[in-house]
Amino acid sequence: MKKTLLLGVLTTILFVSCDSNKDPFTIGEGSIGKLDKTIQMRQVDSIFAEDSIVKLNPVKNAIGTQGEVEIYDKDGNKLLLLSPEDENDPNATVTNVQVFDSRYKTEKGLTSGSTFKDVKANYTISNIESTINSVVVFLKDSEIYLTIDKKELPENLRYNPNAKIEASQIPGEAKFKYFMIGWEPEKATEKE
Repeated sequence: MKKTLLLGVLTTILFVSCDSNKDPFTIGEGSIGKLDKTIQMRQVDSIFAEDSIVKLNPVKNAIGTQGEVEIYDKDGNKLLLLSPEDENDPNATVTNVQVFDSRYKTEKGLTSGSTFKDVKANYTISNIESTINSVVVFLKDSEIYLTIDKKELPENLRYNPNAKIEASQIPGEAKFKYFMIGWEPEKATEKE
């Protein structure tokens, strides 16, 4: 009995210790640093209490954080842009995160400062969509999607928004315009 209790206490201590040593800049499935896809906008103030939060579309008479916010660290470096499912609801979850700081990285080392060569070497591309000024690259089995400015593409692909662009046509040195994470909003369970 004492051995079981001691083993349980040690396991708990190791679990808590490992969690507190978690890298605050890791991008994982359903999470980025201290943030995960279940976080509501009203909780952002406490999660980023040591950072600066700039409300982009302040809601008049709002209690807590609502709408899009930018997160800056103590040194003034822009870290993230958080966008909720509903701008007017403080209980809305974060559904889109734009990553600015290259310290945030995936387990495969992808950051906002990476190039398309890093994507091709470590990920499977599920889809590429062309817009007027950019291409959006979706990664298979990932919540990450990347936008590359068409200025990074060969000239024959830059001016045709209807061109079907393949991964092989995007230069390896192409940099990301936007490094994004998209989460589907959590569906509330119906009360019986």
